[in-house]
Amino acid sequence: MSKSRKALPARTAPECGRRLRAWACVAALGLMAAGCAVGPDFKRPAAPDVAGYVPAPVTATVATPGVVGGQAQRFVEGAEIPADWWTLFHSRQLNDLIEQALANNHDLKAAEAALTVAHEGVLAQRGAYFPTVTAGVSAVRQRTSAAQGPSSTFSLITPQVSVAYAPDVFGLNRRTVEAAQAQEDATRYQLAAAHLTLTSNVAAAAIQQASLETQIDATRELIAIDTKAVEILKYQVAKGYASRVDLAAQEAQLAQVAATLPDLIKQSAQQSHLLAVLTGRFPSQAPEERFDLSSLTLPTDLPLSLPSTLVAQRPDILQAEANMHAASAGIGIAEANRLPNITLTGDAGTMGLSLAKTFGAGAGFWDLGAAVTAPIFDGGALKHKERGAKAAYVQASEQYRSAVLTGFQNVADTLTALDQDAQALKANAASAEAAKVSLDLSQQQYKDGYASYLSVLTAQQTYQQARIALVQAQANRYADTAALFQALGGGWWSRTDLIRNADAR
Repeated sequence: MSKSRKALPARTAPECGRRLRAWACVAALGLMAAGCAVGPDFKRPAAPDVAGYVPAPVTATVATPGVVGGQAQRFVEGAEIPADWWTLFHSRQLNDLIEQALANNHDLKAAEAALTVAHEGVLAQRGAYFPTVTAGVSAVRQRTSAAQGPSSTFSLITPQVSVAYAPDVFGLNRRTVEAAQAQEDATRYQLAAAHLTLTSNVAAAAIQQASLETQIDATRELIAIDTKAVEILKYQVAKGYASRVDLAAQEAQLAQVAATLPDLIKQSAQQSHLLAVLTGRFPSQAPEERFDLSSLTLPTDLPLSLPSTLVAQRPDILQAEANMHAASAGIGIAEANRLPNITLTGDAGTMGLSLAKTFGAGAGFWDLGAAVTAPIFDGGALKHKERGAKAAYVQASEQYRSAVLTGFQNVADTLTALDQDAQALKANAASAEAAKVSLDLSQQQYKDGYASYLSVLTAQQTYQQARIALVQAQANRYADTAALFQALGGGWWSRTDLIRNADAR
């Protein structure tokens, strides 16, 4: 600051009035201009005009009475999906695992933090709607040169307030806030997707591990049976009652069954490690409690969202829509950047050679300013950025359409799987029942002396193989039922911890 400002006249009441009227006019101009925002106004895409998910919808699946997981399932169109859908399996172990995962999973916590970051970004961007006000005090101790006259030493104290405001004439700030809000929505739906994926993965891993443990037990029994059969044939070959061809065939069967066991054990261990990590623990801390398929109850009434509802509920589709909204706002941002920018500034303060004189008569000063800047030549940078923004919107639109198609495919695949799972369970249950009858008859014939013990072992082999196939069919029904809840969105919209501020959409 120069010393000449000290000589400016002090502000009078009329001058203050004129200053306030000037700022009022500027504010009115900004408010009048606020009704205009360049770029397209986003409109939500219309729901797909389709009546169903599959060409021939199935209303219910076949039942297999007397078998675990053999209940018929009925699809109820338009029924509400519960937020805690996994409780429909009525398994305490499954409920505990999922609750532990929701409380301890680090990916979910990271998604929650990302939502907080996005929300704070929106609030920060909204600050552009308001003037920026800064205040400061400067103090200078100065000695003048004798070449300009008598040398003197003095202090200059200047408290000052500065105000700057950029009226949102063409909607640059509004489009920027709109884009930030859309990105926050996308992050919120990403959190919902992480929540849904986590709960579905825990359910799938628990079901798969239970199936594998039962298959391991059955395979070990098969190995014991085949080993006993090999021993009997070796004795018969030695006594001349059997050929080495029969023994070689039985030894090959034993080797084939034994070769399947390590892979089953490996898969079971991997599922156990996965469950530990999903619940926020190290693999060495995996729960020792064994999960059993018989502890699950197959849900019989399955909700089926209408196609028009699916696009408004699946988090991945909603995230794609929010990305499209952000891209639409990006077009307005790019267009606004090519238009003039207005900045209003004002400064007010006092100046004095001492603290006592700083607020005395004649020490005050103020100034008002306005600046208009407009791009004249930038080598085409802004033009190409606008074209890029429009292309980004096309990209986001196509990604949205792809997400919708993928969502419908997931539901269709799962509905078909559930129908065929029920058919497969019925067939495998019949096979297991027939194998059990054959085993009972063989054991009775052996007891009565009409059959050899080797025939009993063969019947036991057939029964254990049928048992393994039955367990796999049961696990498929449970897993695909959980997959249906995932495909339909999992009811996340009913959880208050996930819909925070969602009504602002």
